Amino acid sequence: MSYLKKPISLPCGVTLPNRLVKAAMSENMARNLNPGVEFVNAYKMWANGGTGLLISGNVMIDSRHLGEPNNVVIEKGRDNKEALKDWAAATSGTDTKLWIQINHPGKQSPKFLNKTPVAPSAIPLSGSLAASFCTPRVLTELEIYEIIERFGHSAKMVKECGFHGVQIHGAHGYLVSQFLSPRHNVRTDDFGGSLENRMRFVKEVYSKMRAEVGPHFPIGIKLNSADFSKGGFSNEDAVAVAQSLSAMGIDMIEISGGSYEAPAMMGARKDSTLKREAYFLDYAREIKKLIRCPLMVTGGFRTRSFLEEVLKNDEVDLIGMARPLAINLHLCNQLLGGEDVVSQIQTLTSGFKKIDAMFPLEVIWYASQIHRMGKNQLPDPKASVYPSILKTIANVGLAGLKRFCLHCKEL
Repeated sequence: MSYLKKPISLPCGVTLPNRLVKAAMSENMARNLNPGVEFVNAYKMWANGGTGLLISGNVMIDSRHLGEPNNVVIEKGRDNKEALKDWAAATSGTDTKLWIQINHPGKQSPKFLNKTPVAPSAIPLSGSLAASFCTPRVLTELEIYEIIERFGHSAKMVKECGFHGVQIHGAHGYLVSQFLSPRHNVRTDDFGGSLENRMRFVKEVYSKMRAEVGPHFPIGIKLNSADFSKGGFSNEDAVAVAQSLSAMGIDMIEISGGSYEAPAMMGARKDSTLKREAYFLDYAREIKKLIRCPLMVTGGFRTRSFLEEVLKNDEVDLIGMARPLAINLHLCNQLLGGEDVVSQIQTLTSGFKKIDAMFPLEVIWYASQIHRMGKNQLPDPKASVYPSILKTIANVGLAGLKRFCLHCKEL
């Protein structure tokens, strides 16, 4: 049997039908912060494509703190339970599981959305990002526990609405990642200082979520292998955090890396790692040796032969793909069927270096493909980048264009 086709059991007892996962991509198409029919349409298409697990784009736990203007929000007092149930039903009639990625942006909430972001410490984002994000206010201990409660409530709602699991977004410089980083967390209370204290927040979040959903509902986490910034979260820190969460019973750990300040999740790699397809595989090996739950790596996978190789060698347990599944809805079925298919991912360009530097083409063009799916249209791999550029200008205006381009760094 193909290693890709082998089911895998999680510590909670749930079995995933195969080893292929659609990793989180920001859909950025919520209506009034609620999921509409577009989410149902897009996730039906992915479910019919054979992927074992679909992980949503980040869903926020507080409407006051958004990462993007069209995020979905799950919080107390928000009447969107029926819309969430409709979204959860998108995988009906298939073996595909659908998890919701739960997130709080912390200080990575852009200025045009939030003038008063919060964070573990009042440390602003650096360099060119400083102009687009306000300096955050330090969270009080009471506020930290209120956020932990919000994570728990959102997880409970996800389960009640019929989804199959949740993933904590603990990577890419968002709030959980900020608490873990010694560069961004210089607190002197129980939530800062030593690594044990810095990981207290994520451990409390996991414990609260587990208490709300029970022992048999999957909870995973997306964790940085490193921040790739001086004085930040290191690979050694990542190994220790992963080992601790695994010992607590977490069901899956996904390895990624980087933040808005150092966007390694966009695919920048050292020359020494270019011989291998996956972005973070070298970092994942150390973690794999020390955890008891399945390990997922996302980013860079392009060929079936390589996917089979890393699974056979027990380097990873789950293969995460994002952009390839936004342009080829049949990719997972093709891989599972044994076809020697190669990902269609290629460098996007407008043909002009200045325009390419101004617009995050890797974000807005792939988002436009998801929006096509939301309209029940097939992706168009040959589509020009210019409609995405024009739509971006129309949405944010010329005055907000620079701010938008700087903050929009998701995988």
